[in-house]
Amino acid sequence: MQKILDAILADEPEAVATLPVPEFYRGITLHADEATMFDGLAGKDKDPRKSLHLDEVSAPQVAAGEVLIAVMASGINHNTVWSSIFEPLPTFHFLSRYGRTSPQAARHDLPYHVLGSDLAGVVLRCGEGVTAWRPGDEVVAHCLSVELHHPDGHDDTMLDPEQRIWGFETNFGGLAELALVKANQLMPKPGHLTWEEAAASGLVNSTAYRQLVSPNGARLKQGDTVLIWGASGGLGSYATQLALNGGATPVCVVSSPQKAEACRRMGAELVIDRSEEGYRFWSDEHTQDVREWRRFGSRIRELTGGEDPDIVFEHPGRETFGASVFVARRGGTIVSCASTSGYEHTYDNRYLWMNLKRIIGTHFANYREAWEANRLIAKGRIHPTLSQVVPLEQTAQAVYDVHHNRHQGKVGVLCLAPHEGLGVRDPELRARHEAAINRFRTGPVTAAG
Repeated sequence: MQKILDAILADEPEAVATLPVPEFYRGITLHADEATMFDGLAGKDKDPRKSLHLDEVSAPQVAAGEVLIAVMASGINHNTVWSSIFEPLPTFHFLSRYGRTSPQAARHDLPYHVLGSDLAGVVLRCGEGVTAWRPGDEVVAHCLSVELHHPDGHDDTMLDPEQRIWGFETNFGGLAELALVKANQLMPKPGHLTWEEAAASGLVNSTAYRQLVSPNGARLKQGDTVLIWGASGGLGSYATQLALNGGATPVCVVSSPQKAEACRRMGAELVIDRSEEGYRFWSDEHTQDVREWRRFGSRIRELTGGEDPDIVFEHPGRETFGASVFVARRGGTIVSCASTSGYEHTYDNRYLWMNLKRIIGTHFANYREAWEANRLIAKGRIHPTLSQVVPLEQTAQAVYDVHHNRHQGKVGVLCLAPHEGLGVRDPELRARHEAAINRFRTGPVTAAG
């Protein structure tokens, strides 16, 4: 592994193809025999530091249409949190089901699961039939693994019945020194970014692009008012940038003064700090408080000069969904993914049907959407939002922190990269965007907000 790393650090892509692939590599894993360890505990009490392991595992064989990547950096997403606490169910169910579909897929059904749905790295080996990439190419990956054997997937791959999220519903993910992906997951690494910056955006930027900009989502247009929940977080920070970049006005909802300041550094002017203003949308576990919905809507109109949101960018789910439906303007759109606070959404349908509002569900992105989102990064129009970067050995603690909302933006993980700041291949473009990149780089939050 060290020889491969030396060739990458020396920017010698032609040497990568001549080096042997290591038989073993290190990765962040879950163990199938521990999948019941948190049974009976509430989600918030489940500790990823107990379930996640740094193991040495066997390198997978590269099959047709696949690419083996030397991973320089990766990132932590909420699906890493869900995997680590075995919610909504252990990911070994996904691996077992996938493994039954074909002999090639059977390699994924193992007693351990290597996690991670982001990466920036270098192509090591290409399987039969791969022509778009070659060893030595510097790449980032999006996380849609799709078979494309069904006609439904050929208009929008997210509708394919055999689409899966790589590193969550498949094995050999990106929180490791090596990763296995399909060739059509890869995109060029933006040359002005470091490894950890380039790895930060794959999942969340693509998800936000489909959810907010794409014809498959809310179809953002100039002049729209967009309410963005968790606007300084991994997903919301990209939604905020996409709104600003597209001529819309974001109304950023956050949960601490530090997160409010992070949004202002991004260029957002309208910010609501829920902790400061004390919104409590549920009066008890079973009852939502309509008066709080009204108070929240009044605050939005106060900030916007009397306008309700054209689009509500929803991802917290259970806690906020009733308020989201209520505050959207007549004819407005609530676009939803993830549900990080709970999957069961309750809202008053009168505010939807009588006011002609729409709810749209979105989930990650297809290759075209992911490519366009990455293109905006490569052009310097959208910037990575890293809060901190940790070595692979500290991944479990970092996942714990994300689980408890102790982060702003994205948490990056160094896999093979020995330290931060490596991998910039276009110093001129870097110099033009250095100030913006630093502005979007936020410091860690030390307590849940």
